[in-house]
Amino acid sequence: MRALGPGSVSSFLKIILDVVFAALWIGVVALSLITLAALLLSFNPDLLANLTKATDAGAVARDTALGELASNGSSITSGLLAAALYLAGILVIVGSLRRIFTTLTAGDPFHPDNVARLRLIGLMLAGLELGRYAFWAVSAWLLPGVGRIEPSMSLTAWFSVLVVFVLAEVFREGARLRREAELTI
Repeated sequence: MRALGPGSVSSFLKIILDVVFAALWIGVVALSLITLAALLLSFNPDLLANLTKATDAGAVARDTALGELASNGSSITSGLLAAALYLAGILVIVGSLRRIFTTLTAGDPFHPDNVARLRLIGLMLAGLELGRYAFWAVSAWLLPGVGRIEPSMSLTAWFSVLVVFVLAEVFREGARLRREAELTI
């Protein structure tokens, strides 16, 4: 089985990345709309009160949940926003991987643009990890007394960031060698 070119493993992985990319877009749009709705409800809690009046009288559990949503609107909205941003970061990573696998499927692994794509992936991985720490710190500051597990430094995540940056340099060197080989007569 071939690793590069049409009908290869890379073309199969490109198809999987296309499906994941579409699902991530749907997820980002859905989370953004839900975040927007939660933000609007947190600014105007009367909308939520009108919604609870419109429900049937026997739905006590639903009224309790909506009342809890009204009282914790800002924390729910910030959590939804953080989730949407996290999914958007993953979307950028998968989008870059799709473009890299497009060059692999075309049989051109050392395309010069792949270096920048790998660097972007490394930066996004680092940003997602730093975002996780920032979200924990902000939530610990804004929600004192809420029981939670403190995040530990993930060596796997930081090792992955370093590996991606090293791979970017390997691809840069491969592109340079290919360019030199093309100039050789």
